[in-house]
Amino acid sequence: MNAWQAFNGANRSGRTRNLLSLDDFEAAARRVLPRPIFGYVAGAAEDNRALADNRHAFDELALVPRVLCNVAQRQQGVTLFGRRYASPFGIAPMGIAALSAYRGDVVLARAAAAARVPAVLSGSSLIRLEEVMDAAPGTWFQAYLPGTPERIDALLQRVAEAGVETLVVTVDIPVAGNRENNIRAGFSTPLRPGLRLAWDGLVRPRWLVGTLLRTLASHGMPHFENSFAERGAPILSSRVQRDFAERDHFDWSHIARIRRLWRGPLVVKGILSPLDAALARQHGVDGIIVSNHGGRQLDGAVAPLRVLPAIAEQAGGAMVVMLDGGIRRGTDVVKALALGAQAVFVGRPFNYAAAVDGEAGVAAAIDLLRAEVDRNLAMLGANACADLGPGHLLDKQAPWALAAPSVPCAAYPLQS
Repeated sequence: MNAWQAFNGANRSGRTRNLLSLDDFEAAARRVLPRPIFGYVAGAAEDNRALADNRHAFDELALVPRVLCNVAQRQQGVTLFGRRYASPFGIAPMGIAALSAYRGDVVLARAAAAARVPAVLSGSSLIRLEEVMDAAPGTWFQAYLPGTPERIDALLQRVAEAGVETLVVTVDIPVAGNRENNIRAGFSTPLRPGLRLAWDGLVRPRWLVGTLLRTLASHGMPHFENSFAERGAPILSSRVQRDFAERDHFDWSHIARIRRLWRGPLVVKGILSPLDAALARQHGVDGIIVSNHGGRQLDGAVAPLRVLPAIAEQAGGAMVVMLDGGIRRGTDVVKALALGAQAVFVGRPFNYAAAVDGEAGVAAAIDLLRAEVDRNLAMLGANACADLGPGHLLDKQAPWALAAPSVPCAAYPLQS
């Protein structure tokens, strides 16, 4: 990896040649996707306060570099659940990604596998998990589960038979969030074709031909394929709402049941309270993802970064602690790692990248973020992600709050 490449300009060609950051993919995707589809991806709940605070939490932290540390041997690999990954970030689960890009779930999983970073297939995906696992072995699977033991057991059996090793159970959606922004954008579940969607498709022919018509011609009407052991409803069917019901029955007794049945790593996604982190540890959970669902559930929910240190303390080394929400730069990645995360997940930007240029777009986005993490490690005086800690951070609002004793560079310890 050449950390000086930015001095020489971009070295890519094609649709991503002028995209230099993850935020650039959002603007490019807006030009490709119909407004209802883009609005679904970009939007959050109610007034977008939780969505905005996910970013503000990162902006309130300044980085404190260490110098003269000899960082020539730096590497950013991390080990999660016994598997070595090339970078400390992965692709978060995103529902109905196949409406943003042709075979979107496969595109995301294949790009992640090629780059050796984790990817999580959403339970609200439109492509069968067996197909995704065949295309990208090692992909994690996210399940939305109702409080119905029979359906839980059947889905777990199907997931295991598909070859999934790491199961992610999302627990922050007992009911659907108030996503009135979807309605304003013209998006609904079930999807309702109308003049607005038709016009938006006509004026965006690349999406109309390359995603929608290609999908219908090759695979027929998309269904929710992975909500249960059996096939779910088509995206145009009124049965979609029924398929998403009964999640308000789900509780810790079901996590205990899943732990008894699931032999591989078990991750719980949607933890924001240190008390719930402690309960997850007591129930034998292997990892947690600190997350407010990208601001798409409870508006005003605390930003994950703000509670990360307390949750990492509760985990106490017994669980892998991960985070998603608001990651847009390599500096965001290293801030989360310094506060106790072992990895982070990024959602919307990779969805936009798939919309812009399919698998090549996702690969380009991964490369950009990876290069930023590499530069940040070097400039912070760290050779590895494990070298990062609170001493590399300072709270701009209350600088005493994150003050940590100064420590020497690992390569050059102080002489006694």
